[in-house]
Amino acid sequence: MEVSSNKGKYLVHLLLIIGSISMLAPFVWMILTTFKTYAESVQVPPLLFPTSFNWSNYVEVFELLPFLTFAKNTFIVTIGITVGQLVFCSLASYAFARIEFPGRNVLFLLVLSVLMVPSQVFLLPQYEIMANLGLLNTLPAIIIPGLFSAFGTFLLRQFFMGLPKELEEAARLDGCNHFQIFWKIMLPLAKPGLIALGIYTALFAWNNFMWPLIVNSSPESMVLSVGLASLQGQYATNYPVLMAGSFLAMIPMLVVFMFLQKQFIEGIALTGGK
Repeated sequence: MEVSSNKGKYLVHLLLIIGSISMLAPFVWMILTTFKTYAESVQVPPLLFPTSFNWSNYVEVFELLPFLTFAKNTFIVTIGITVGQLVFCSLASYAFARIEFPGRNVLFLLVLSVLMVPSQVFLLPQYEIMANLGLLNTLPAIIIPGLFSAFGTFLLRQFFMGLPKELEEAARLDGCNHFQIFWKIMLPLAKPGLIALGIYTALFAWNNFMWPLIVNSSPESMVLSVGLASLQGQYATNYPVLMAGSFLAMIPMLVVFMFLQKQFIEGIALTGGK
């Protein structure tokens, strides 16, 4: 029995190692490509390691694009959408989870129904709204449609539903209203769930391409995802420069996840457990 158990563990570890390698291989290839020349990047058969590490591709990214401007815009958009979703989704999820009011379940089902509709369906009406508000080619046009998320509301609702009701009852005995209970008691206890939602939202906002491309054509308010796409030519693409820009754009999100991965995993585990 012990021998078969060890074989099962070895098999599981082998599969995990194969899966890890398959996931890391594209990132390793991208990083190595940033040091290649254009000829080496399109060589057949493919060349894994460059003959010499060429750092000029990173310099060329800043020469071809206003990279720092794109990065600043992306930071503003990411922070705006993340903060907005944490505020609005936490308020809505607390109301759906802990406040009894007529039609609560029906309204929550309507919120969840948004998840069943492809996001592309909302592009045209959202564009018309931004155009009527005169916000085209501005950062608010990118931020405003992302301030609320049905997924974030569902995620935090599950977390709030798992918190003990005794805490809420004790707060009411002390004279707290709904907002005081939410702000002083429930919200601090929901910190792991908020961090998990914050990371999810930040990743989505940082990598979002379709909506910023549609609503914005001004270089002064362009984000990294759209700006880097301009490096892709119609007939030929300088892949080393493109990969260098993509790697630079990845670094902030990698740093965020490295510092908050413990809280992220804890938040997902607790939310799923509830």
